[in-house]
Amino acid sequence: MSHATVGYAAHSAEEALKELKFERRALRKNDVAFEVLYCGVCHTDLHQARNDWGSTQYPVVPGHEIVGRVEKVGSDVKKFKKGDTVAVGCMVDSCLSCDQCHRGQEQCCRKGNTQTYNSPDRETGDMTMGGYSTYNVVREEFCLRVPEGLDIKRAAPLLCAGVTTYSPLRKYNVGPGSRVGVVGLGGLGHMAVKLAAAMGAHVTVISRSDAKKKEAGSLGSDSFLVSKDEEAMKKAASSFDLIVDTVPVKHDVNDYLPLLDVDATIVMVGQIGMMEEINTAPMVTGRRSIAGSLIGGIPETQELLDFCAKKNILPECEMIRMQDINTAFDRMQKSDVRYRFVIDMQSLKEQ
Repeated sequence: MSHATVGYAAHSAEEALKELKFERRALRKNDVAFEVLYCGVCHTDLHQARNDWGSTQYPVVPGHEIVGRVEKVGSDVKKFKKGDTVAVGCMVDSCLSCDQCHRGQEQCCRKGNTQTYNSPDRETGDMTMGGYSTYNVVREEFCLRVPEGLDIKRAAPLLCAGVTTYSPLRKYNVGPGSRVGVVGLGGLGHMAVKLAAAMGAHVTVISRSDAKKKEAGSLGSDSFLVSKDEEAMKKAASSFDLIVDTVPVKHDVNDYLPLLDVDATIVMVGQIGMMEEINTAPMVTGRRSIAGSLIGGIPETQELLDFCAKKNILPECEMIRMQDINTAFDRMQKSDVRYRFVIDMQSLKEQ
């Protein structure tokens, strides 16, 4: 039978989020049902709630950085049992039969992955509802094990901000001696700094001003580069093997291309949409590349969680009540958070 659930939903692009009562699906044989304990607040949640990408179907319950405790499992579930701590990120299903799914790259599923919210269920067509809720039901293959020693109060942002920055670092073989630049020091950027530093890279934060220089150092950055300082930018030419660009809004990347060494890459992980016109001269003359990266697959996300538990890497978080989400959205729009909001879902049960 279905399970009565309480969440917070956007009912239109103009309205504040408010309480919504809805039903989670009845447990399928391969499902894991869990109480939601904590849910991170991602910039994507704000975009979707306000229909910035033109695809939101209302009402929408956001939230794709979820940590919970298992209450029930389907008869075919092998990896989880009641009482286990589990995590769910940006996806809850895919075809699991295409070449990308077989490679553990479910986010690139040839038939499209099923996102944790605002996405049609593959069996019923009902729209998925996310982690701003008391309870969830997810296919076993898309549930992740939370390693012992990882602080569950701060682990949720690893499911999106963490793997979004970890995946390109792994793809481009970042390790000791790698020279990594990070553009932007927000929710994504601060995780990129922590992860790259833990991998042994020399990390430089690239920002428009020096306002965050001290913060960058405390997060593990070795150097700080002000992009508006023309002389400093000239001196930094050809000095990076990889730049991870985490800025979530439209911006000009042309200034960063000369910073790349020969055969190096700038990876876009924040902005989705049209870019400024690109000057291809630095790309052609130095075999420099602009690439994109979308979260990570399930195996890589589990690898990230294990890596963070081993290295004691956690996002910097501010805990909030569910009832304060609209204030949090306003603050996030103004970049007034260091560096990620996490919702204590117990607050929704207490009202």
